[in-house]
Amino acid sequence: MNYTIKLSVLFTLLFVMPGIMAQGTNASLKFDKAAYYSALSSGSVDDVNSVLANLKENTIPEKTAYEGALLMKKAGLLSKAKDKLSLFKLGRTKLEAAIKNEEGNIEYHFLRLIIQENAPKIVKYQHDLENDMELVRLSFKKLTPVVQQAVSNYSKKSRFLNPQTFNFASYE
Repeated sequence: MNYTIKLSVLFTLLFVMPGIMAQGTNASLKFDKAAYYSALSSGSVDDVNSVLANLKENTIPEKTAYEGALLMKKAGLLSKAKDKLSLFKLGRTKLEAAIKNEEGNIEYHFLRLIIQENAPKIVKYQHDLENDMELVRLSFKKLTPVVQQAVSNYSKKSRFLNPQTFNFASYE
């Protein structure tokens, strides 16, 4: 009997506990894309900082691109010109690196389009607006529902994405 209990405990420690612990780890690192796009569209530094803190603890594949776009968004919300410029440059480097590593990721092009369309001309970050707009337009149906909703919401205030270009009826 004692041998059976030892085997049961050993089995639990070797096979069951690691699975339970891994599930707990994954659950605590879930990333809410809807909250991300909400922070990206908000005018609140606190919202941006909250999502950046969540990203710092996360290991999602989109982490670099998401951080880059949020850092550039945050730069636009700051008051000191020096802080704005350094944060914008850091964000730009991250986002451009993510796009270079995954050129076919249309969501990254959408993020860049948002930033470029709203960046001040002085930072000279408008070079891919037309290309990114076209990629998002052509690949809209391939995007996840959360990103499609973000495109739909953003197109209502965008000069480059027109809501009539897309069939948003099923997303609203």
